[in-house]
Parts: sequence; structure tokens; C-alpha cells
Amino acid sequence: MSNKLPRITAAELIKALTKLGFYESRSSGSHRIYKNNSKRIVVPFHSGKILHPKIIRDILKVCNLSMEELNNLL
Repeated sequence: MSNKLPRITAAELIKALTKLGFYESRSSGSHRIYKNNSKRIVVPFHSGKILHPKIIRDILKVCNLSMEELNNLL
């Protein structure tokens, strides 16, 4: 398995987050805010555009997920 982060869109990330139990709390402009118990994640939503690797890394940190776990959810 490579150490590179997956190249995914916001829609793909949102599908993975909903599988983890996150729900859309609100949206503000092009950003969608998802919550799960005490965790809050902001996803910049620009349809069709690939998310920057730093954004994916930050979301993995908040969710305590590894890259392999994220790939399994996708």
C-alpha cells in the first residue's frame, strides 16, 4: 500500500463521512459542516474538484482514521 493520500472529491469524502455517522449540520457558502457527537468537520464543496491533500490529512486526524480505513470506506 502506498503512503500517498487518495485523490478524491468532496462528494466522495462526504459519502465516507456519512458511513462514519457524520451528518450535515449546516452549510456556509461553499463549505459544508458535518458533525458526529463532539467532532466537527468542515468540507469545502466545489463540485468535481479534487480536495487538497492537506484537507484530507486534517480530516483523517480529526476522525482518527488511517489512509487504509479511508480507502475501505470509499
